[in-house]
Amino acid sequence: MSEYSEDNLVEQPAIGLFSELGWETVNGFHEFDSSGKSIFGRDARTEVVLRSRLRPALERLNPGLPQEAFDQAMEELTQDRSAMAPVQANREIYELIKEGIRVKIPAPDGQGETVETVRLMDWNTPGNNDFLLVNQFWITGEMYTRRADLVGFVNGIPLLFVELKATHARLEDAYNKNLRDYKDTIPQLFWYNAFIILSNGSRSRIGGMSASWEHFAEWKKINSEGEEGVVSLETMIRGTCDPARLLDLMENFTLFMEVQGGLIKLLARNHQYLGVNNAIEALKDIKHRAGKLGVFWHTQGSGKSVSMICFAQKVLRNVPGNWTFVVITDRQELDSQIYKNFAAAGAVTEKEAQATSSQHLRQLLSEDHRYVFTLIHKFRTEKGEPHPVLSKRDDIIVITDEAHRSQYDTLAMNMRTALPNASFIAFTGTPLIVGEEKTREVFGDYVSVYDFRQSVEDGATVPLYYENRIPELQLTNENLNEDMEALLEAAELDEAQEKKLEREFARQYHLITREDRLEAVAKDIVQHFFSRGFPGKAMVISIDKATALRMYDKVQKYWKKEMSRLMDEMATALTDDAREAIKEKLDYIESTDMAVVVSQGQNEIEEMKAKRLNIEPHRKRMISEDLET
Repeated sequence: MSEYSEDNLVEQPAIGLFSELGWETVNGFHEFDSSGKSIFGRDARTEVVLRSRLRPALERLNPGLPQEAFDQAMEELTQDRSAMAPVQANREIYELIKEGIRVKIPAPDGQGETVETVRLMDWNTPGNNDFLLVNQFWITGEMYTRRADLVGFVNGIPLLFVELKATHARLEDAYNKNLRDYKDTIPQLFWYNAFIILSNGSRSRIGGMSASWEHFAEWKKINSEGEEGVVSLETMIRGTCDPARLLDLMENFTLFMEVQGGLIKLLARNHQYLGVNNAIEALKDIKHRAGKLGVFWHTQGSGKSVSMICFAQKVLRNVPGNWTFVVITDRQELDSQIYKNFAAAGAVTEKEAQATSSQHLRQLLSEDHRYVFTLIHKFRTEKGEPHPVLSKRDDIIVITDEAHRSQYDTLAMNMRTALPNASFIAFTGTPLIVGEEKTREVFGDYVSVYDFRQSVEDGATVPLYYENRIPELQLTNENLNEDMEALLEAAELDEAQEKKLEREFARQYHLITREDRLEAVAKDIVQHFFSRGFPGKAMVISIDKATALRMYDKVQKYWKKEMSRLMDEMATALTDDAREAIKEKLDYIESTDMAVVVSQGQNEIEEMKAKRLNIEPHRKRMISEDLET
């Protein structure tokens, strides 16, 4: 075998790392001897659970249970699930491994039976489990036989799958040419899988069994966020396959979520794993933090809601206490979205978890719930009225989304008054800025940081490119100050009126929202959208709700003008090819959807009418489509 082969350059070093981490390593190429006997005790290559390893582990982890309990547990775990969708089978087995298998044991006298739970893992003490890595492991499916590079078994259960390529090979080929084939030909192996690693030695990615290639992620850091990120197979293995980390990832950082299109499996990314564990460490020091667990700053688009769920679920499972999580947002849409995310992940099953009013919130906080979702505004009081104490429990954790907005000042103090012994943690996609003392007073300083630069480098967020476009604000009247002074003198205003007018004109709002400027911006948006060289999406962010509505109307106007221009151009086109090219543009324009998305507000219909705007059709669409999703 060449010294530059995949085996020498990639597979053997990887096996050496696993051995260093405490795994037993065995080559399975010649598993069956000439008599057909397997060194792993398998009866056939179709079996993927090593019963010879599983049963001793069950006996060791469940002392005192009869052999019949182990028989039932092994039968339940290894039953055929080929009729199920693979991800459904994976979730069902995941729950068995995580929670244990309930079995019925007949009473010795034959009268009745007892229900016992057979543990399959010792989550708290990794050394009590059996870790075995097999390289060159043969598996036979319904029609085909395949040989996996590395399969990691914990207590005889194949939790880890590693596909390796030669150093010169494209890593994508490990997914497209190998993994996809394995999932089709030997699907029973992936019913049990915790996660998958793909590597060519220099590049490595990790993902769940239902993940597409785009959702396989790098793992650059092992122990802390302060490390310099390194992309390597060694970092991947040490960061995810150390026995304690593997069990932690499986137990606390694996989610199954119902989304549009069906069930998916999510595995936390490197920054989520490190950040959540930082927050857990802060919680363990809760008595010395005076209720301030910190600010969890992970940039927009990097999976904050998944981090929230993993944090809450790990606390409930691993930190002693009768914990309640109060999840706070400042917009109805966010409140519904976060609740749906928790519900889709199976974290929340209570229908009463969302507060519908201030009174309902007070009721929920006086009861024993694991989760309460509410708008920050439901902590409001009548003017001059102090907020009542709702609970003196010290096992309430307030999770606030985007916590450092200016309107949180008073309401944050109301939260503190309502829950005097609670602990507070803020999850935000934007950094704290100078002057946000109230946020630090309530939450403390950063507990985890994952900024935009890191997110772009990791591929978790699409990079942003700034292009300065018209129209710029320019001062065309060089004598503006003198003219303003003359006008004020002629108006004969008193000092208070002058100050008020000065404050009003000091605001840039009037300049930014001038009709002629918005017209120029809308025209440029349409021109840029069709001339940028690729089809895609666009988002226009406006200074306020009224301006967003105005921009929608103005962009629609120039959108229609562009359609008319293209239709005229098609009518005078000289060739079929030219007409076809124009028709493609027209079809694209006609098929492109455009919508306004703005938060709800009291009296918004009347306020917009006063500005000669109609928000009702936009609001109806937002509500109807939100209900559909």
